[in-house]
Amino acid sequence: MALTLSIGKCSLLGNYRENNEDSVDVKPFPDLTVAVVADGMGGQAAGEVASQRAVQIIPQELRKHLTPQLGADAVKAAVRKAIVQANDQIMAMGALDKDMKNMGTTVVLAVWRKGPELFIAGVGDSRAYLVRKGRIQQLTVDHSLAQALVEARTISAAEAKDHRFRNVLWKYLGSKEVGEGPEVSAVPIQAGDKFLLCTDGLSGVVPDDQLASYLADHADPQAAADGLGQLALDQGSRDNVSVVVIEVAEG
Repeated sequence: MALTLSIGKCSLLGNYRENNEDSVDVKPFPDLTVAVVADGMGGQAAGEVASQRAVQIIPQELRKHLTPQLGADAVKAAVRKAIVQANDQIMAMGALDKDMKNMGTTVVLAVWRKGPELFIAGVGDSRAYLVRKGRIQQLTVDHSLAQALVEARTISAAEAKDHRFRNVLWKYLGSKEVGEGPEVSAVPIQAGDKFLLCTDGLSGVVPDDQLASYLADHADPQAAADGLGQLALDQGSRDNVSVVVIEVAEG
């Protein structure tokens, strides 16, 4: 059975920020679709520059290296390589320009080659979710100090949601910790699935069960993306909010 993707995207400045350091892009190349969400940091224009470079470089690298005959393991390697390439360039820009010295960005992406699976990867605390038959599953792991404490069994997952280190990242693009790149997941897809890529301006404010119910109630991906962005602001998000909603349907 052939499958198709319908995609909506949204990026909002928010009520408390002077500039939008998030970047979002969806690239529908022939035989390849890449959706990327990035949340920049570093102050002034630096965060914007870092997130913009991430959403430019990663699709470009994937278009160059992802050929139709590649198997799943080779695709995962290509995704990791593209993320490392973006990281290297962001670090190099920071080393050359003192105004960009501490810049960095999160990134979360979905890659589809018109096959039976979607490839998901992330660095930082921007997230990917799958909503299937009303149930929501987080597909990425936050690279925050709070999550590291959860993995060390020092605090619980519930405590991490309000922990003072929940927004303190130990890995992001622009840091040496990226190493050889993050884990890449190959997620089997089926008609009716909805994928959500978002910055913590949304996931840090709207609970997972509310995200799931909202996506279930809004069929159009663009309307869902716009609505989720506004929902985050209505519920008090103090950050930029960026969202990509991907719906899988029969072709």
